[in-house]
Amino acid sequence: MPDTTTTSRPSIAPHGSAQLPKVVLDSYNEELTDDEGFVGDRASRRAFRSILERWRKPLRDLGDDPFGDEASDKLSKKKLDDLLTAGDAEAAGVVHSAIEDFAQELALVTRRFLKLKAWRDTERIVIGGGFRNSRAGELAIGRASVILKADKVKVDFDMIRHDPDEAGLIGAVHLVPAWMFEAHDAILAVDIGGTNIRVGIVRLNLKKAPDLAKASVERFELWRHGDEKLGRDEAVDRLIDMLKRLINRAAKDDLRLAPFIGIGCPGMIEPDGSIDRGAQNLPGNWESSRFNLPAALHKAIPRIGDHETAILMHNDAVVQGLSQTPFMQDVDHWGVFTIGTGLGNARFTNRTSD
Repeated sequence: MPDTTTTSRPSIAPHGSAQLPKVVLDSYNEELTDDEGFVGDRASRRAFRSILERWRKPLRDLGDDPFGDEASDKLSKKKLDDLLTAGDAEAAGVVHSAIEDFAQELALVTRRFLKLKAWRDTERIVIGGGFRNSRAGELAIGRASVILKADKVKVDFDMIRHDPDEAGLIGAVHLVPAWMFEAHDAILAVDIGGTNIRVGIVRLNLKKAPDLAKASVERFELWRHGDEKLGRDEAVDRLIDMLKRLINRAAKDDLRLAPFIGIGCPGMIEPDGSIDRGAQNLPGNWESSRFNLPAALHKAIPRIGDHETAILMHNDAVVQGLSQTPFMQDVDHWGVFTIGTGLGNARFTNRTSD
C-alpha cells in the first residue's frame, strides 16, 4: 500500500498552475448550478442516457420498445451508431430524438458558460471526452453548434484532434516547456477519469514538430475502475503497477524516458498536489487533506533512469484541452468541454510569448 501522507512533493512547477508554457488558464472546473443541480450534468454522458430512456418509456408502456429489455445505460455506442445508418427505423428515431434533446441541453449549458466573466470572448470550444468518440455524440455536438449559430451566439465548436482515449495523455506534454524534453524520446502520462484510468507512454517527436504537435501515444494501458468496488489505496497501487510496467516496456523498446510523469485528475488541484474538491467520482476519498497522489507516486517511483522523478498534476479537462494547443493558434481565447461521466471544462488564453 502506498504512503499517501508523505510531505515529499517534488515538482518542477506548482500543481494546478494557471501559468502554463503556451497558455494562461482563465478558468477550470466551474460548477454552475440551477434549481435542478449542477448545470454541467445536463450535458454529460449520463444525461444523454437519461434522455434516451425518457424517449423509450412511452414506447415501452405500449409494449413496443424497439430496444427490448436492454437498459439504456448498457446500450453500446457502436449499437447506437449502427442504428443511425441501418437497422430498425423506429429505434433510429428514438436515438435521433435523444440527440436533438441533448443538443438543446448542450447549447443551453454553453450559453451559461459564455456568460461567465472568465469565459467572455471565447472564440472556440473544443469538445472532448468519451461521448465525442461516437457518431451519436458527434451529431449531437454538431446540432448544438447549429442551434447556437442560429441564435447568433458567436462561438465555434471543434472536435478534439486526437482520439479522446489519447488526448488526456498527450496533453501532459504541454504542462512544462518543450525544451525540458530535448534529450528524451517520451514521457509517462496518466489520465484519471470517473470510469477509467489510463496510463501511457507519449512519444514526443520533437524533431518532427518542436511545438509538440506530433506527440503521439506509443503504448497505453486502460483500467475500468468503475467496474470494480475498491478503495483509494488499492486504486493507487494499481496505478503504480501500470506505471512500472510501462517504464519496463520503454526500456525494452530502447525509448529514452524523461524523468517526468504528467497527470490529469478530476477536481480543483492545489499547488501542493492535493485535491480541494471535484473528485467525488473516484474510488475512495481523494479529497482528504492526508492524501497526495503526486507524493505517493514519487515515493513508489523515486527515479526514472538516472534522475529523480518530477511529477506534475493538473485537472483532467485542462490536460485534455492542452493536447489541442498547437492547433489553436488562430484564436486568442478558447475553451474545452469534456463530455464524459460529468462535464469537464476549462478556458484558455494563448500566450503571445514564452
